[in-house]
Amino acid sequence: MIGLRDDTDSAPPPPPPSHAPELAAKLFADGGWLHEGLQLEHRPQQEQMARTVAAAMKADEPLLFEAGTGVGKSLAYLLPGIIHAIDQSRQLIVSTHTIALQEQIETKDLPLCRRVLKSRPELKPYADFKSAVLVGKSNYLCTTRLAAALRDKQELFATPEHSELQRIATWAATTSEGLRHELSPAPASEVWEWVSADSSACSRKHCDGERCFYQRARARIRLANVIVVNHSLLFTHINAGGAVEKGGARGVLFLDDFVVLDEAHTVPEVATEHFGLRLSSYGTDRMLKYLYNPKTKRGLLAKQGGPVEQQLVVDALEAAEQFFGFLQDRLLDKQPIVRVRAEGACEPWLDGPLLALIKAVGMRADKLDEGRDRDELLDQRGRLKTYQTSLKQWLAVADDKFVYWLERSGRRQNIVTLRTAPIDVAPYVREELLQRNTSVVFTSATLATGGRIEPFQQRIGADEARAVVVNSPFDYQHHMRVYVAADIPLPTAQGARLAIESLADYIRFCTLRTAGGTLVLFTSYHDMRQVADILTGDFARENRPFFMQGLDFSRTELTRRLQEAGNGILFGTDSFWAGVDVPGPALSQVIITRLPFDPPTHPVAEAKSEWIRDQGGSPFNELTLPDALIKFRQGVGRLIRTATDRGVITILDSRILAKTYGQLFLDSLPQSQFTKLTRESRNDQFQPFA
Repeated sequence: MIGLRDDTDSAPPPPPPSHAPELAAKLFADGGWLHEGLQLEHRPQQEQMARTVAAAMKADEPLLFEAGTGVGKSLAYLLPGIIHAIDQSRQLIVSTHTIALQEQIETKDLPLCRRVLKSRPELKPYADFKSAVLVGKSNYLCTTRLAAALRDKQELFATPEHSELQRIATWAATTSEGLRHELSPAPASEVWEWVSADSSACSRKHCDGERCFYQRARARIRLANVIVVNHSLLFTHINAGGAVEKGGARGVLFLDDFVVLDEAHTVPEVATEHFGLRLSSYGTDRMLKYLYNPKTKRGLLAKQGGPVEQQLVVDALEAAEQFFGFLQDRLLDKQPIVRVRAEGACEPWLDGPLLALIKAVGMRADKLDEGRDRDELLDQRGRLKTYQTSLKQWLAVADDKFVYWLERSGRRQNIVTLRTAPIDVAPYVREELLQRNTSVVFTSATLATGGRIEPFQQRIGADEARAVVVNSPFDYQHHMRVYVAADIPLPTAQGARLAIESLADYIRFCTLRTAGGTLVLFTSYHDMRQVADILTGDFARENRPFFMQGLDFSRTELTRRLQEAGNGILFGTDSFWAGVDVPGPALSQVIITRLPFDPPTHPVAEAKSEWIRDQGGSPFNELTLPDALIKFRQGVGRLIRTATDRGVITILDSRILAKTYGQLFLDSLPQSQFTKLTRESRNDQFQPFA
């Protein structure tokens, strides 16, 4: 955890008043400083959001704010947030879900804020604000640990790994940030874990603050007025204690901070992921072999331990192999995910060996003088204890507020992971975010379902928080056309192939009739691959660049290639429904192949459904349908990204016409008019923009 202040013993003086509300009003008003001074377009929705956010920040109150695409959310919370942060000597935490938005804030929005704040004498006190991106500790190189690894490489690494260690050392002499992703190709994990900052050995006590990349980053974070982070890391740090750990009565991540969560529609899912346990056979093996690897005869206890401790590691490795092997053979032999409902899924074969090892590592640490080596051993002892406690919790299946399950993953499907998650995440979000006596703003283009934001409020425990919805300023009536195919059969056991062929036929017709680029959104890899097999040749014959998720490139790279192609066709599944930003004619059509219902077969969805049913509710109406509506709105939102964009939404799921709930999906479209297509009528009816 990156800390910010060390003067926590004395209470801070009362903060000066915040000028965020009054300055936000002057900045965002029609004819205000942004409009007249910088020639930026006045958007009434953006003005409303900026005023509302500034008021919530000043009052230290939570706020939910849905702002449609094009409102300009980032400026509406960044400018008031920067002013409030500097006025009160507090820190603004901005959290996003996607890397794309994080990069946009870092490289585009914050520089624009600086230009805005330099444009008026009244704003110049805020123009020199400092910002930093918070990255997980394990991503940084620690120069102290690198020096130790180079010194002790004979005890720590097998000979083939020496060259990898030297490659990292050579890179360390030239890198400015010391971040793992800057080194290409990526460093080997088994070497990086010995030189990363993710250890008690990397601390101000042991490291040169001018040379250690992590300590330098920590200093930047401590001085920053604005800290940008992603949701996953935010909840990881909250789980590790956050501001509460530092004894603060106010603040979420750090003492006295205040928070904006952009792309907040993903918060329930991310929070559910992080407020549970995750213990894998792979992680267990890595943790134990870090201490001692019996094959290479190397590891921390090869240097700091002796035969007794080394044998205890061997015992634990054998117990782990027996434990995870049993779970894989007995429970995961027929399916990759299995829910566990009661204790007794497996004998606690690892408990005894882990306890013995914990005791031995602690005794070995006690024999050492204060210093880096002792801290390293104590750090590993702490990890072993946390792991052993978590393992006992999973085996006990004792908390009825959590769901327990097993997963099988990896290329060879041989990694076994023990998982838990809260069935209702609302109490945890409420406690860790909403009851911290500070402002927390949740914002997204899609918080409401069926025109109501209350379901989202309930999901995050924010029933009492103020909630506001403003629509997009874009002219959807003239810039978006919606088509719905009425004659595509739904997939059945008997007619699955016919359904795929019908999908492919419509996708061929719609993409080849559209001059610009097309994003085709699927709900399953299986359907996507089958349709791709049918259509790849057609696209090639028409000289249309074709891209598909899961082949050679990342989502970011696929999005970039679609943008550059101009008339490309991109097939994507789950992660492409949100966060894809391709303005202009390079994305002129979004095709939705199926309404994005997630089947309630995953243990978390299954447990939530049971919980809702036990309370007399409807799992479909309260869980499945709201989730699908938000995802649908996100998918539709990929199309119009700027005020001048034009394009077509094509829906290939006839349930939107045949089912009662289909009207909710139609009502959630920003363009209320749509045209039905059939094979007989589509040549005349389907009219994409020229």
